[in-house]
Amino acid sequence: MKIIRAKDYQEMSKIAANILQDKINEHPAITLGLATGGTPEQTYAYLSEDTQTSFEHVTTFNLDEYIGLSPTNPNSYHYYMNKHLFSKVNIPTEQIFLPNGFAEDLLEECRSYEQKIKQHNGIDLQLLGLGQNGHIGFNEPGTSFERHTHIVSLEPSTIEANARFFDSIEEVPKQAITMGIASIMKSKEILVLVSGKAKNAALEQLMHGKIDEQFPASILNTHENVTIIADEEALGNITFMRREANDR
Repeated sequence: MKIIRAKDYQEMSKIAANILQDKINEHPAITLGLATGGTPEQTYAYLSEDTQTSFEHVTTFNLDEYIGLSPTNPNSYHYYMNKHLFSKVNIPTEQIFLPNGFAEDLLEECRSYEQKIKQHNGIDLQLLGLGQNGHIGFNEPGTSFERHTHIVSLEPSTIEANARFFDSIEEVPKQAITMGIASIMKSKEILVLVSGKAKNAALEQLMHGKIDEQFPASILNTHENVTIIADEEALGNITFMRREANDR
């Protein structure tokens, strides 16, 4: 596991964007796994500003989507991705994939989404955030490491963390479709973004804790190609991180 230390959120985002740009330019037909939420927002902004990198042959699969929100709902992840990235780069619509949380048959949607990933030979580079309770995607504590794309009930802590994007916490959906941990772990390369003091305890547990389904992100320690980009607030005084971190 490689650790890159960033000064702050802006630098973390710039480093991530640079890595993604390099990967796209090196492999124009790359398949990217994308995350949503506050953490990758500036990374997408930097990608959008780059007029030299073409998304013409890129394929994307998003990690998750709320159940019950239509793609045009401003709080859906379809809307988020269009707003922050897809509408600003030259990626063809038919190369963009997100779970449909508004599907009539949600179990079939999960099966179909997993099949689409396989048909595209898996994810080349998966972008992840780190939840305070260790969730990756919407895989909450207790999720089996063997799960593929599935329906999940969100933990109260996750609902509370996402409530800032809604008018009230009551409006936050209680369920979502998410790529499973097994799906994520099949990615050839994983890039994890961690920012802010609120993520310090989770980052420390990821680095020092045991591999346990009660802390889903812990499984990343078994993947052979993971890079964590963490800012100083997230690193805090995690001594192992500071000793091993690679300045960039």
